[in-house]
Order: sequence, then C-alpha cells, then structure tokens
Amino acid sequence: MSVARINGGGIGYGGDYNPEQWPRQVWDEDVDLMARAGVTFVTLGVFSWSWIETADGVYEFDWLDDAMDLLHEHGIAVDLATATATPPPWLSHAHPEVLPVDVEGRTRWPGSRQAWCPNSPVFAAKAVRLAGEMARRYADHPALAMWHISNEYACHNLPCYCDRCAAAFRRWLHERYGGLDALNDAWGTAFWSQRYTDLEQVLPPRLTTTIPNPTHVLDYRRFSSDSLLALYRAEAAAVREHSPDIPITTNFMTMRHFDHLDYHRWAQHVDVVSTDHYIVNTWPHPRAELAFSADLVRGIAGGAPWILMEHSTSAVNWQPTNPAKALGQTLRDSLAQVARGADTVGFFQWRQSRAGAEKYHSAMVPHAGPDSARFREVCELGDLLGRLKEIAGSRVAADVAILFDTQARWAAEGPAMPNSALAYLDTPEAVHRALRSRGVTADVVHPGSDLSGYRVLIVPTLYTVQPAHAEAVAAAAAAGAHVLVTFFSGIADPDDHVLLGGYPGAFRELLGVRVEEFFPLLPGETVAVTGPGDAAGTGRSWSEDVTVPRDSLDGPLAGVVATYTDGPLAGRPAITRRELPGGGVAWYLSTLPDDATLRDLLAEVLAGAGVPA
Repeated sequence: MSVARINGGGIGYGGDYNPEQWPRQVWDEDVDLMARAGVTFVTLGVFSWSWIETADGVYEFDWLDDAMDLLHEHGIAVDLATATATPPPWLSHAHPEVLPVDVEGRTRWPGSRQAWCPNSPVFAAKAVRLAGEMARRYADHPALAMWHISNEYACHNLPCYCDRCAAAFRRWLHERYGGLDALNDAWGTAFWSQRYTDLEQVLPPRLTTTIPNPTHVLDYRRFSSDSLLALYRAEAAAVREHSPDIPITTNFMTMRHFDHLDYHRWAQHVDVVSTDHYIVNTWPHPRAELAFSADLVRGIAGGAPWILMEHSTSAVNWQPTNPAKALGQTLRDSLAQVARGADTVGFFQWRQSRAGAEKYHSAMVPHAGPDSARFREVCELGDLLGRLKEIAGSRVAADVAILFDTQARWAAEGPAMPNSALAYLDTPEAVHRALRSRGVTADVVHPGSDLSGYRVLIVPTLYTVQPAHAEAVAAAAAAGAHVLVTFFSGIADPDDHVLLGGYPGAFRELLGVRVEEFFPLLPGETVAVTGPGDAAGTGRSWSEDVTVPRDSLDGPLAGVVATYTDGPLAGRPAITRRELPGGGVAWYLSTLPDDATLRDLLAEVLAGAGVPA
C-alpha cells in the first residue's frame, strides 16, 4: 500500500501531535506554523485513550473530529494511532489484573505509561475494541493517510512474568515443541535435574537462586516478542475490517539498547516499516550508532523506503543528563537517515509539553515558541526536505552486507557466556563504523535474506545460526563472494546447543580453521597482533586458539594473515584467509581489533572483492 499521502509526494515531514494538551485556540496557531515549517503529516492520538474512551464503552470523539477536520482543511495528512499504547486509569482501576509483573514478582502499577500485561485477555479485548471503533469512525475521513497501531511496543512492559504470561508461555511451548520430550531435549534439562514431566511445571524464568537455563531464557524472549506481535496483529485486523485500503504501521525502536522484539519477524506484518531513533550521548560513537541503526532498518524493510517516525530536534528527557543538540545537528541527523533510505522524517513531538514527564523533551515548536533558533532550524529542514522530492522512492545500493540476527543476539547475551562484557553489537557496529570511515555503504540484513547480490559478506558474532543460513553463506562464497567471519560466530544451534568438534562449528569447513578453546580478555586487557602486512595492532574482548588443519594433498586449508605476538597465544593465528575454488575467499577474524587494524583488514577484504573503498 502506498504511503504517498503521508509524504506529500516527496519526502514526508512531521511528528506526533497532541492537541488534547492545548486550548482550542492554540490549534489554529499550530496549523499555521505547520504550513510555515513544511509539515506534510502528523501522528495523532498516540496517548489519547482516556480522552476518547472516557469510561468503559463510552466514547467522546468530538475533539478528535475537530482536529482531523482542521488538519485536513490545511492539507496535512494524518497518521492516526489506535490510542491503545497506555490504558486509562478507569481500566486498571476496574481490572488490576491487566498490570504487568516484573522478574521479582512485583506489580508494575499505573501512573506512567504502558502499564499492561502483553498476555492480559482483558487488555487485549479492550484494545482491539477501541482500535475497531477508531477505524469505524475515521475509515472514510479525508485526512486519514495511515494507521498507527499502539506505540513503541515493549518499551516499558516487557518481559512480564505474571501467571497469565506463564499460562500463555506453556501454550506457546506446546505449539513450538509438541511434547515434553522435544522440550526437554531443546532445553537440555538433563543438566541440573531440570527435566519436566508435566507442562504445568514450566514457569517463566523468574528470579531464581543462580544461573537460569539459557534456552529457557531464550525461548521466553521469543515468546514475549511473539506475544506482542499477536496483540499487534489483532488490533491491525480490527482496523482492516473497517479500513482495508489504508496502510498500517507501528513504530519499531531500532536503537542499540533496545532488543526486546525480533523486528525481522514483525516486518512482514506492517505495510511500511517505521522506527524511532534517539541519540544517546553516553554511547562511544552516537552518530555511528545512528548510521548503523538506519542501515539495519533498511535491511528490516527489505531495502524499501521506510519511515523515521520519531527522533528529537534537540534534548531528550530520559538520560541522566540531557544535552541540547548544537544548531545544525537536527539537520544532520535527519538527512543522515534520509541518505540511508528514509522517505519520511518525523519527530516527537510537534509542540513541547508544558506539563508531564516529557515536558523537557524537545519538540519542533519549543517552549520558547516559534521566535526561536530551534524553530527556524525546523523550518530550514522542512525547506531542505521539500527540495529533495526527486529522491523519494529511491533505494540504496550496497555491495557489502553485515549479517544481523536478533535471536542470535538474545542467545549471545544470555546467561553464563565466556565474556559477559562483550555485547553482541560491539563487533557489527565496529565493522560498520570502519566501513563508513572508508565511505563504503553496507546493508545490515538478516541471515535469511537473499545474499546472492553481495560481493562481500561480513558475519560478526553470529553466535547461533540455522543450518540453512550457514549453507547460504557458504553458497555465496562458493559463487565468488568474499566472506569475513568473526569470532563467536556459528558456535551454537538455534536451541543454544554447542556445535561439537571445534569452533566455529557452523563455519569451520568454509573457513578451513578449527578452534579448540576460547581465550576471552578481561575488560581493559588487550593482546598484541600483527595486522595485515605485518603492521602492529591490538585485539580486545576476545582471543582464541586457532589452528589451521592441513589437507592431505594441498597443505594448509587456510593461510595465516596475522598472528598473536604476546600472551598465551603468542605465535598462534589471529586472522586467516582461505581461497575457494569458485573465486570466493573466506576470512576468519579471531579477535576484535583496534579501529586502525580493523580498517586495514577490511580494506584488504574489499580490495580483493573489487569493492571501491
């Protein structure tokens, strides 16, 4: 379905609009200012449940009718939310059983937002009913251009560990495994006497005495993501019943610290992928993280244009200290997202709130009003986006792909790992940053994507891997692609069972290497390596005892490109390279190098594949 109406035929521009926070006379000023700024759309109704359904089954739509009419009169399209993100006080008061429960068994009470259990039948029924009422009323309204289901799923209420979730988890497990024998095998319950003899014995992975079962934890993350997806799909179905021709989305959250949902599974259920992204100043490379996130969203969208639903004009309100953006950074951050595939640029929010938890979150119209440098920058951005109309609908082309899998991340960051200080994203972000420094565009794609068009594939810390995905990587290499696999990839199957016979199990034959033991490094510890071309470098976070098996006729299966030069692995291979019969090359990187060494290595990989850098 087309989202052209949101974008006004070019690059869309706008943000969340909350007219219920303001007297009616302010609305008229708002639409005039929107015209000045070049706004093409607003998202309406995200947190409006208590203003729309004032009591159970009692609806007051008059104010929303007025807002929809006013926006249409001024040529502004509406992305209309189902208003279900946060239930009103009357709902949780009448039905406290809808409230979520944390890992320690404590109820999370209302008074903030998103205080609902993902598996509450009462909440689901009320939310689906409201979504249907919204669609029934506004399906034919001329301002309506897109539906926005709920908001930022899992931002605050996942995982929930209540008894309702426990029962739903058992149903999910029954559908996944069919019986207890398969469940016990997948979870490895022969260890620590965890064997289940009745499905009713299974609980969520609540607070326990020591390390929980890793596959139990992994499956609960899968279940939790699927639970919210089912709720989203129920709301979407209620909307489509009355409004089948209007595109539907929900805003993902593709930021470094957010890992609750498997967006590759979710993407097939939205008509257009949209996401929220905010700069976190405490991260070491915040703008590089923005670039990685945008390329990841493009991968989730299958290369199609996508929507930046929310970002900030300046400071946010939820960090310990919330620095303002320097003038010019709003333009820079927005255009960086457009350059990486966004056809729509949105902010939270249009007018900065006077009260409430987000009153110090920046907005398009700040507390200082339109006579301010920030609003002038907002208008400048609107003018720039208006002049970029001709690139709307275009796609980003890339010769390089970085493989990324949320479920591999969940497993790699599970309990009792060799190095808990190593985050899954450390390696793919370092690789992406090094490529970006050389001006090389990379897609960030799921391992199940079509890999055949890429000249270079990078497989960073893909801890768990499905056999079909490992075979696809090998097939791409056999067809001539140059593949770089990093440490802690191909180690376990999707149940988090180690692939035996030596690491990296799933990629061992492709790479022509065998690792007998990991040597993870302590925080701050480094190990010296010879970089490509005998340059001196260092590795951090990880090292391992790499051996290169010999073919009985042709000698070593792979060549040694760099070695460790100190520590217990001195003289052992750190980087290897294997030439394949079809013209492809398989590289193995057994540590996380310093930035210069990583850039040099990638330069060799790219040059060999004929990718300009």
